[in-house]
Amino acid sequence: MKNRYLSAPQLQAELEKCLQCPTKPCLKACPAQVSPADFIALARKNEWAAAAAEIERQNPLGEVCGLICPDKFCMQACTRGHIDAPIRIPEVQAAIMQKARLAQTVSAPQTASVNGKKVAVIGLGPAGIGAVIALLKHGFSVTAYEKSAVAGGALNYIPEVRLPREVIAYEWQKWQKHPLFEVHFNQSVSNYAVLLAQGFDGVIVATGEQKPRTLGIAGENLAVQWTDYLGAPQKYADTKNVAIIGGGAVAVDCAATAKMQGAQNIEMFVRRRLSDMRITPQERRQLLTDEINITTMTRPTKIEQNAHKLTIWTAKTRFNDGGKLEDEAQTEVARHGFDLIVLALGSTRAEELAPNEHIIYAGDVLNGGSTAVEAVASGKAAAEKLMTSLAQ
Repeated sequence: MKNRYLSAPQLQAELEKCLQCPTKPCLKACPAQVSPADFIALARKNEWAAAAAEIERQNPLGEVCGLICPDKFCMQACTRGHIDAPIRIPEVQAAIMQKARLAQTVSAPQTASVNGKKVAVIGLGPAGIGAVIALLKHGFSVTAYEKSAVAGGALNYIPEVRLPREVIAYEWQKWQKHPLFEVHFNQSVSNYAVLLAQGFDGVIVATGEQKPRTLGIAGENLAVQWTDYLGAPQKYADTKNVAIIGGGAVAVDCAATAKMQGAQNIEMFVRRRLSDMRITPQERRQLLTDEINITTMTRPTKIEQNAHKLTIWTAKTRFNDGGKLEDEAQTEVARHGFDLIVLALGSTRAEELAPNEHIIYAGDVLNGGSTAVEAVASGKAAAEKLMTSLAQ
């Protein structure tokens, strides 16, 4: 298993590559407005606690984002990439935050004086956490409602090999004992207007995309949704032949999980071309390392059960003259012998948005599927928007 964190020599080598660009393109590219140039400058002077505090000043999930951020933000903007290779900024950030966590050198920052206003935050995924902490910093009393038993939202579906649960817990729990913060787990809230009637000055809704996508094909009920699979993979540890339908990051996580669970044959069915798969270079390497079979330009048409095995029927696809996908005639075939079929098509929001000046939406429920750092930024922006509204 590849080490999640840079070794000390690797970290030092990455730090030394920084050119300390005056224009800080890495800062401009970060959705959460973290400044890699600044935290790297501090780390180069062995001021590790200050470097971690610089990260946490803008991103309360600094280690989480360092572990799972794609290379399309700060790394893509890194000037060093025009010389040889960009600095591995997310990994540097993760290493700095890990040092702070192990040394217990970063605590919750000081907040402003109490302003007497109360806000409810629905959902404690990255967007909800971003909103909660932005509000606490400005002296708001915050009550959070989370439908599950733990914080993190969709982060908890990411395989442990990529994102240890202890990291999620540590990063947000330093705020859990804040005197202005109250949290209710295992409690779902859907009527936001009632909260306003109960005395809250505003509500931030960060419930994410809670409705898994479906195919609409016969026998689909025989497959397992990705949320069920990644939420409790131990239930499927005895499955040796696994089919995964989908070609995005969720499908990659399902494939990696199946590999860790001991599956011998794992095949992904992808409707488009390999080049169309919306995954990072790191995720592509993961598929190669795990020896995942990828069947592209293929659409499942139905699923059947035969004795104790599953059969998936597929048809080949192609792009027509208008650039749209269509099935190729007479290409439907049956693929037999699967123990498990996982639908890994992502999710959509489960509710219609009904915002007003005191009900603000944030994260995936507003913007659709996004990265953790984008969700944190959205939560912060929602908090700023609500604070502006309440100040008028």
